[in-house]
Amino acid sequence: MDRKIAKSIDEYIERFPEETQQLLQEMRLMIRKAAPKAEESISYGMPTFRLGRNRVYFAGFRNHIGFYPIPSGIEAFKKELSKYKQGEGSVQFPIGEPLPLALVSRIVKFRMKQDAGKKGKGNY
Repeated sequence: MDRKIAKSIDEYIERFPEETQQLLQEMRLMIRKAAPKAEESISYGMPTFRLGRNRVYFAGFRNHIGFYPIPSGIEAFKKELSKYKQGEGSVQFPIGEPLPLALVSRIVKFRMKQDAGKKGKGNY
């Protein structure tokens, strides 16, 4: 995979194998549908959706799709995410398994409503 930071989400996704590209596109489309007013960008080298500030990120890896709804998004859906490997503010969806798109949609909607009036570069 190319190490240069992608300038767009399309460029980012194109760098992955076909199976991973398909999952990344599914994730992107679900986030867009759940947050139609959010802006797409690249932040920290990852696809990011912003609504005043960064709300959710996602990324492709060799064995999983990373989803980053920040710690509050993980905490609010802790029980439903418990079957997936997690880090602080992140969850890993294994390649080769269907993405939990309905759950992702609910998390994205939750994150878009959080701090809705705040602007700035902060992620929390």
